[in-house]
Amino acid sequence: MAPDKTPTNPRRDQYWLFWDGACGFCRRSVDWITARDAGSRLLPTPYQQVPNPPMDPALAAACQRAVHLMHPDGRIERAGRACLTALELIGYAPVLVRIMRVPPLIWLLEIGYWLTARNRSFFSRFLFR
Repeated sequence: MAPDKTPTNPRRDQYWLFWDGACGFCRRSVDWITARDAGSRLLPTPYQQVPNPPMDPALAAACQRAVHLMHPDGRIERAGRACLTALELIGYAPVLVRIMRVPPLIWLLEIGYWLTARNRSFFSRFLFR
């Protein structure tokens, strides 16, 4: 299960996965990926519990709309791209992940993410049950 407390000492090689802690669909998605993260490279944390810094008001507002992934070097990815990186980190379908990063497939993925994120209650009936 995804952690519910603020990490106090993340490892230098971990990627922070910021997600909406109030969303059941998001929790089930994070639980799914966390269960497959054998190397514990992901540090899933509800954005509501992330300390400042790295969280700030602008990032918190963005995290309300999409999952965000902070790389160890501080770079941040959001939405579909963040999901692809998380899948890549756990070694899930590496060829498919690489293919999905190529335009126009990445654009289609981002559209699909946008539709899913705005209709989480509907999609939660079918996905990650």
